[in-house]
Amino acid sequence: MKFQSSNPFTEEILAEYETLSAAEIEEKLLKAEDAFQNWKGSSFAERKEKMLNAAAVLRENQSKYARTISEEMGKTYQSALAEVEKCAWVCTYYAEKAEGFLQDEIIETDAQKSFVSYRPMGLILAVMPWNFPFWQVFRFAAPALMAGNAGVLKHASNVPKCGIFIEEVFLKAGFPEGLFTNLLISSHQVSDIIENPIIKAVTLTGSEKAGAAVASKAAAKIKKAVLELGGSDAYLVLEDADLDLAAKQCASSRLLNSGQSCIGAKRFIIVREVYDLFLEKFKAEMANAKMGDPFDSTTSLAPMARTDLRDELHAQVLASLAKGAKCILGGKVPERNGAFYPATILTDVAPGMPAYDEELFGPVASVICVENEVEAIRIANDSVFGLGACVFTEDVSRGERIAKYALEAGSCFVNQFVKSDPRLPFGGIKNSGFGRELSLHGIREFMNAKTVYLA
Repeated sequence: MKFQSSNPFTEEILAEYETLSAAEIEEKLLKAEDAFQNWKGSSFAERKEKMLNAAAVLRENQSKYARTISEEMGKTYQSALAEVEKCAWVCTYYAEKAEGFLQDEIIETDAQKSFVSYRPMGLILAVMPWNFPFWQVFRFAAPALMAGNAGVLKHASNVPKCGIFIEEVFLKAGFPEGLFTNLLISSHQVSDIIENPIIKAVTLTGSEKAGAAVASKAAAKIKKAVLELGGSDAYLVLEDADLDLAAKQCASSRLLNSGQSCIGAKRFIIVREVYDLFLEKFKAEMANAKMGDPFDSTTSLAPMARTDLRDELHAQVLASLAKGAKCILGGKVPERNGAFYPATILTDVAPGMPAYDEELFGPVASVICVENEVEAIRIANDSVFGLGACVFTEDVSRGERIAKYALEAGSCFVNQFVKSDPRLPFGGIKNSGFGRELSLHGIREFMNAKTVYLA
């Protein structure tokens, strides 16, 4: 079986790859297991040295890796450069922090000595998406390898060269061959890999459907899973918000990565008192988005990753319009080559519409007018998703109260669009998944918290 990578801007085929056979997969997994058996006893000093090397390799090859990201999934070259730098950051972060995060925890009991020791689990399968093809992988791999585990990657089929280059980073950094393994396989082959007893756990970032399939397979084999799935993040703009700030932040979040971000702003819930003025400012910000070549520094809205994804998004827009939504900006597929979709704003969005109920994975904003804070919170939580949320208010204590107590999401920000940060745990609730990545919480997900008791 073969699969292709293609450039969503030029629509040219970049490369074609053969999927690995069952025998080839088994050989790679056995090699990874051998590498893990040696690696699990390595010192933190050795791991740190190699992970800092990985950060250096990323920075030394930043332009090469960024170009591949842009060519395979379409994002602007400037965004791709920033993504590679963020990967170097997470490598450096865990190189410096892992030993402290995983030190033994002394627990006072009636024992002579009792403590919790964090021990690696083994081979962790990572099923990763295309939207941040380097960052999504490194935010898993850096803590996993620093913890003494081994990583096995099944990357999205439209970014195969990214997967190849990520494996290259760890080899160039001096990690043992096989410790991080990229598998050129199809989605249909994932189930068999999860069943393989060599694999001890699985992490997936992707759709609800993919997450449900992987989680059910992992559960059937009594293996741990961490899932980061879709999101329909609500951004609340209250009557006391700085509207210029809110409009800029909301537009930036909605247009980030051409709208293809799980934690991108999706639903904009605006208190009526400031609705008209906010909408005017927000529309102006969205209208400034310039579609074009990802390698043109003036481009702010690159193509989406694939034309089929663009067409699915447009179908959601049309279905919402048919049910009563209004389009005040964009909403039409441009007559040009490439998987482009314009910055789009839908108003009068209500339950029963895709723009209200579903994740719109592209540069389309759903705007909802409410009477007050209470209604804004109710609608924000009226979603099957719970990944991120944001509230804009000049009363910081009010914003903190809403973020901490009221909003149902894994990450809640005040006066700043939601973003991931190696220092903070990242993940969702409800249909947005379970488990956490990044920070102390992320590195401990794939560890055996072992109790040791000395009588």
